[in-house]
Amino acid sequence: MGSRLTEEQAAFAAAVRDFAKRECGTREQRDVLTGGGREAHNPELCGRLAGLGWLGVCLPEEYGGSGGGLADACLFLEETSYGMAPCGGFVTTVITAKAYERFGTERQRQEVLSGATRGDVLAIAMSEPGAGSDVGALRCRARQEGNGTWVIDGQKTWISNAHCAKSILLVARTGEDKQGGLTMFHLPADTPGVEVRGIETMRGREVNDVFLTGVRLPADAVVGQVGNGWRQLMAGLNYERLFLAANMLGLARRAFDDVVAYVREREQFGRPVGSFQALRHRVADLATEIECSRLLVREVALDCDALPDELFPREASMAKLKATEIAKRTALEGMQMMGGYGYTTEFDMERHLRAAVVSTVYGGTSEIQRDVIGKTYGL
Repeated sequence: MGSRLTEEQAAFAAAVRDFAKRECGTREQRDVLTGGGREAHNPELCGRLAGLGWLGVCLPEEYGGSGGGLADACLFLEETSYGMAPCGGFVTTVITAKAYERFGTERQRQEVLSGATRGDVLAIAMSEPGAGSDVGALRCRARQEGNGTWVIDGQKTWISNAHCAKSILLVARTGEDKQGGLTMFHLPADTPGVEVRGIETMRGREVNDVFLTGVRLPADAVVGQVGNGWRQLMAGLNYERLFLAANMLGLARRAFDDVVAYVREREQFGRPVGSFQALRHRVADLATEIECSRLLVREVALDCDALPDELFPREASMAKLKATEIAKRTALEGMQMMGGYGYTTEFDMERHLRAAVVSTVYGGTSEIQRDVIGKTYGL
């Protein structure tokens, strides 16, 4: 499993891997669970994961979690991704839950964190039609009435898992200052005035537009402090980038193992195609890059666990950049090495590609990650 895993972590990873193999180890099982590959999240399977206590892997024990760290959560994400378990809602849930853990009120934490350990899906709504990488350009507005009620109007887009979320962590504008005018709100998904519309993508139903029309929230719906949303978002970047990196690390490993299995068996000119130097060297390069990604993700996770109040903008961005780019490269090269079969729906490689290709866009594009890394060197 790699370096620096404790015996407990190795056993946990093995248990998750065995669960995925048993519950969704065949193409037939996955097709049933995902509607033929269109749905990334299956509530029933996630309910079984919750029953094992795994959905609270890095949440506090007082809310039903196991009290583990980011390294444990990254192992869970890596192994469920490798096993192609349809629990896509967990990624946004754990990212969002960590924001509530850090900034929410006790009532919010009881509701949201306890729900997350039981299998509730959470979403975070930040991006808008005119604001993605430029968070300071958000226009969705929240105004407060005299009685303290917040009234919110605007549109969010590309919101992962909003269609199956119990609640949404909404980032809205409460002031004119580009950075100091943003605030986080706890938004139950069934609040009147909230409309979720799915966006069709290469991967099926995963992201959504969220329209907010005269949405009314109580004064205590604020998560953290009014006007402090920017700083709170920045404080959570370690979690987001690491979790996305771990998820794509698992996918890269799976795509790699799938293509290696194929080139060992596929014969042309009287021998396995994997024995040709052109493919053998490709496999060697991918294996090396995936192992580098795995070591980087785990090292950064351990550093974040050791210093939970520290920000690691350089290291977290490196992990996200490296893991997502190698996942995309592995799926693309895997398809090339499999030839026409890699392009068919008979094999999983085309699913790997559809999942990997967008990972260099969401959660901060590769270009943004490189920019962040460069800035940490004073550039």
